[in-house]
Amino acid sequence: MADNINNIATRPTHTAFTLKREGRRLKLMRWLEVGAARLDPDGVMHVFLDRLPVGGFTGYVYLAPAGAPPPSPDPQPTRPGEGDGEDEPNSED
Repeated sequence: MADNINNIATRPTHTAFTLKREGRRLKLMRWLEVGAARLDPDGVMHVFLDRLPVGGFTGYVYLAPAGAPPPSPDPQPTRPGEGDGEDEPNSED
């Protein structure tokens, strides 16, 4: 078991990322690096998370090959009343 932990720390094959929601209404999302992972020859993934965001954590963890960046976050849909005011009806009519 100790050998597996040492392999994760010294030779990771993947980097762990998670999405963090940010902004005034939690509409903005960005990737944070949260740990490392190692795929062993048996096909088992060992993940070591050394940090997590305090707020806005969705629970989703993305494993990218070591050295590769995560994909860009998908734009979140805007609901009525959450946009910049263009879709809201004018109440002064």
